Amino acid sequence: MIPAVAPSLLPLFVVIPLLGAGLLVLARQRAVEVALLIAVPIVMLLGSIWLLLYHRTEPPLSHAVGGYVDMLAIPFVSDSLSALMLLVTSISTLAASVFLVLTGESRYRFVPPLVLLLTAGVNGALLTGDLFNLFVWVEVMLMPSYALIAVTGTWRRLGIGRLFVLVNLLTSTILVIGVGFVYGTAGTVNLAALAGAGSENTVTAAALAVVLLALAVKGGMVPVHSWLPRAYPATSAGIMALFSALHTKVALYAMYRITAIAFEDGLPFLSVLVVLVIVTILVGAFSTAGTNRIRSAMGHQMVAGVGHILLGLVLLTEVSFAAGILYLVHHVVTMSALLLTTGAIEHTYGSGHLDHLSGLARRDPWTMGILALGLFSLVGLPPTSGLWGKVGLMRASAEQATAGDALLGWAALAAVVIASVASLLGLQRLWRGLAWGEDMTVYRPDDPTTGRGTDVPLPDDVRIPWRLLAPGAAMMALSLAIFVWIGALLPAVDSSAADLLDVGSYVEAVMNE
Repeated sequence: MIPAVAPSLLPLFVVIPLLGAGLLVLARQRAVEVALLIAVPIVMLLGSIWLLLYHRTEPPLSHAVGGYVDMLAIPFVSDSLSALMLLVTSISTLAASVFLVLTGESRYRFVPPLVLLLTAGVNGALLTGDLFNLFVWVEVMLMPSYALIAVTGTWRRLGIGRLFVLVNLLTSTILVIGVGFVYGTAGTVNLAALAGAGSENTVTAAALAVVLLALAVKGGMVPVHSWLPRAYPATSAGIMALFSALHTKVALYAMYRITAIAFEDGLPFLSVLVVLVIVTILVGAFSTAGTNRIRSAMGHQMVAGVGHILLGLVLLTEVSFAAGILYLVHHVVTMSALLLTTGAIEHTYGSGHLDHLSGLARRDPWTMGILALGLFSLVGLPPTSGLWGKVGLMRASAEQATAGDALLGWAALAAVVIASVASLLGLQRLWRGLAWGEDMTVYRPDDPTTGRGTDVPLPDDVRIPWRLLAPGAAMMALSLAIFVWIGALLPAVDSSAADLLDVGSYVEAVMNE
């Protein structure tokens, strides 16, 4: 029996990281920075587990902060889906934070408080019940991200940082304009008060479409996706692991939430969204083969993952929603494992380019084993979580083909299968470049005055240390655990989809508060 959760505790998911960030700005001591950088995600993890267990039997929780006028407050709302998202993002944040400590990147100025501020924004966006506050929390996420993306101060990262800032400032402007349109047409931006509004009023539906457009760009959906595989790989591996698990996934979560609440009868622009989602899946998968850098390939796979997650949204059934949520969980876990393992390779050998890496299967077999399992998971092969993610989407597509819209169902099913084959071919090229070939060499100058020299074999004692592999290995172990104990995860996923579609309980919880 899980003890009752007081709704007034929900703001602590934001307050604790914010207080931690403020404390680290004032007390810049290495031991305190490391302790809080690791402890805060652990506290968030434990709190999300408590919430998830509580929502197995209990309805949504709601708490309004500063509600001096009815429906005008800062609402925090929790259900199974938000609890599951808090759990997954907390796990990935913990793994990335440990990696930042191990590589020494947490020593850079203000990195720990920036990570905690990012965590506060993520938690606020996952728990908010108001579109304007969603915009606010997204901005809270972005402010530290602008600094984190260029934290080392290299010119390349500063240049990519400008791209990241430009894209997000533009989409944030579109988002707040869309929120203003919603308020002008519906008289409110509270999600509970907007229940069914998109189906009842075409003008409100158009305003909500502007909000969804901004979130789709932030998520990395085609045709406005190219910024993602350019910007994310230019950061460090630890920061990219943070961004991949938090930024895009919060945007996709918000799209699920808004669609389920405001469009009870389905999206009026569904046919356009279906085409874009299918193209996103295929473009991300086929683009993987066109890069010579490991994390650039992962960036394109992130785009493909966005398409797979949104496929569950456009199929518009409870089964497809559950499949999309399961794929989201799998994608966060798998991408964290791959990016952190790639980061260990880059930190040890100084490069993530295939031209500079080879023979790792002989030199670092355990590293390549972890990497192989991660690539299996992206393709959807056992024994990884990717199998169940792909099976769930294929099942939802097949049900749509036989019992609903046949064209949509078969097109979705074909997209998943074709993308899996394309990803397999692209990732096989990546594997071949890393695993086989001659052992790596280093350049040794013979004449310091002319710079002439020769390439000599890399010393045998250069190996990736286990401590750097630990975060990625832990996330890969979680992916394997999901494959083995999928029966334990499915009830939480099904409950999340059911809570998402149970708009009445959501509205009742908010209105009663």
